[in-house]
Amino acid sequence: MLQPAVPLYERKRLRSLKKTYLLNTPAESKFDSITKLASYICKTPIALITLVDDTKQWFKSKIGTEICDTDRNISFCGHAILEPKDLMEVQDTRLDPRFKNNPLTRSQKDPILFYAGVPLLDSDGMPLGTLCVLDTKVNKLDKGQKEALKDLGKQVESLFELHRKNHHLEKAEKELHIHNTLLKNFAAMVSHDIKMPLANMVITTDVLRKKYAALLGKEGVDYLKNLKRSSLNLSNYVNGILSHYESDTISASLKQKFNLNHLLEEIIDLLNITEDCEINLPEQDEIIKTNRAVIEQIFLNLLGNSLKYNNKDKIIIDIGFRKTRDYYYFSIKDNGMGIPLEKHRDIFKLFTTLHTADRQGNKGNGIGLSTVKKLVKRLKGKIRLNSEIDKGTEFLFSIKRNLSE
Repeated sequence: MLQPAVPLYERKRLRSLKKTYLLNTPAESKFDSITKLASYICKTPIALITLVDDTKQWFKSKIGTEICDTDRNISFCGHAILEPKDLMEVQDTRLDPRFKNNPLTRSQKDPILFYAGVPLLDSDGMPLGTLCVLDTKVNKLDKGQKEALKDLGKQVESLFELHRKNHHLEKAEKELHIHNTLLKNFAAMVSHDIKMPLANMVITTDVLRKKYAALLGKEGVDYLKNLKRSSLNLSNYVNGILSHYESDTISASLKQKFNLNHLLEEIIDLLNITEDCEINLPEQDEIIKTNRAVIEQIFLNLLGNSLKYNNKDKIIIDIGFRKTRDYYYFSIKDNGMGIPLEKHRDIFKLFTTLHTADRQGNKGNGIGLSTVKKLVKRLKGKIRLNSEIDKGTEFLFSIKRNLSE
């Protein structure tokens, strides 16, 4: 018996092997299906997907044996990886000097008398292990079986690479989740700490204007007005951040029946509209079943935008509704400023703004539509828009229905 030689590139090969993140992982059906197919095609009782580590040969998938690993120094695959580009076939292991006195060959029970293995390579050509078939009697693969074994080996290599990439993606996702959580906690803490001072600033400016307007004069009063306006804008920005992150905690599973038009009327009252405005509700009133709080938050944001970003003397907003077996569909169409086509894709991203002042001369903070998209997605729906500059905007969104209604 000859022990397998150690390749000159062994250190690099072992590093590549560890980067698959497959060693000592549980069995997986996607690998087992390949070994089953290899065993069937080659008509052998045993098929393995092996990973050759520094001292052990470990089986990621095995058919026809209960053994999970063997020592590398008696392994057949340890020899097979020495010729990475070739399929190794040993028709009678008793006649091969490498395996003549091998314990696996001389075993009293089910000795391994036949071996055929194709090396499994990574993207750099490093042999990580093999896809191999074994028999307890002398055997020989025909040309078609050899080609099939090579093809199946390519499939295993693809699975190895996919597993490696998925591992990195999962790791990156976990790190991103940690960072996002820290950011959310920080934003919430800072926002809450800012709200009270801002409220005090607004109250103080009102007190100063009321008590000392005569002493301050017109210019001083204008300064106070600007200070109050800036404080209110910052307060709205802080409230927007809080609403955006708090939307993560809203449960999408809380469903209740409610009258859609009645909800819309309540929202319109909350908006306290002072401009000349016509809001047309859906012609047919409907009882729907979904998360009322989420729907209310979505409409508050979208209707608020239709009111603010409108340059017409009379604001006209049409609200539409229809339903199918699986979804509710809503639309909010206005005659406002419109959104440039190049902004349609980015408008739902956090902190993306149009750099356009609203009806009162204030600029948006880019939080509201991002929050709306999160809420729609939480209810398993989608949102999109149609818009044309100076002709208006229509937002259309869907909500997954509860089939048990």
